[in-house]
Amino acid sequence: MGIYLGDSGHVELLRESLNVPLYSDLDPADVNVDRKRFGFDFPHGALITGDRIEIRTRDNKNLELVAGHDFPDWDGYIGVDDAGGVALYETLQLALQNNRNAAIELIEPSYVQPIAVRNTQIRYRCIANITNYEITTTRDTVDITTLGEEFKTQYAGGLISGQGTLNCLWQYEPGGCGCEEREGFIEYPHYLAQLCIRTVQGASFQGRFYLDTSQKDAYVWYEAECIVTNVAMNFTATQPVTCSIQFVTTGKIALHMGMPPAYLLQEDGNLLLAESGEPIEIEST
Repeated sequence: MGIYLGDSGHVELLRESLNVPLYSDLDPADVNVDRKRFGFDFPHGALITGDRIEIRTRDNKNLELVAGHDFPDWDGYIGVDDAGGVALYETLQLALQNNRNAAIELIEPSYVQPIAVRNTQIRYRCIANITNYEITTTRDTVDITTLGEEFKTQYAGGLISGQGTLNCLWQYEPGGCGCEEREGFIEYPHYLAQLCIRTVQGASFQGRFYLDTSQKDAYVWYEAECIVTNVAMNFTATQPVTCSIQFVTTGKIALHMGMPPAYLLQEDGNLLLAESGEPIEIEST
């Protein structure tokens, strides 16, 4: 009988996009070219540092914001300061550092531009510094006495729900998680603490919880839609600062075996779509 150790598992998440874009007007007075920051009317907590967003003009004119960019839209990462000012960055690592010297140069618009902003996260990313995690699946009892025979058969076993906990060494900068050679993108645990207190976008994400990755082409993992419900920070003298993140599932829970699907990407990181509009999956050999 095989024995599996927990050091061959990890957790990845895909931050869900905004169901409805944020609509606002970009006023020339809201753009500070010297400080490479700008602002627009959006609820506090709707956007946070590390988000990848698309800014698009609603009148289909070129976006007058990014220096040397003559298109109606711009896609990239952002850093948000305590005053709500937004800076634009080319990479996630630069956005997390939020160093204005590395921010993209801006220009002042010539008129008040109507814009729409939406989240464009497209990749699963590894969560760094996880010490352990727990995921529980529960089948709820359903009263089927008033249902027809067909629905009785379908729901006789009840509905499956789940919940879990992630325990991490707290960190607010990118850190290694042991799977960089496969993904190449790393998250920092502090992001989930920020994700929990969002107001508009919410604290939802798609999660992959790996049980075993030691066998090539035979990974085992849970996949579920989740919402962060609680984040606890633990401070103890002479001990590392840790955080405990609790979540519940909001959709179906699937247990997979094999290799997680991967999709072809364009040079700018966006998905390469087929004529049907669906992303093109990379076939395993």
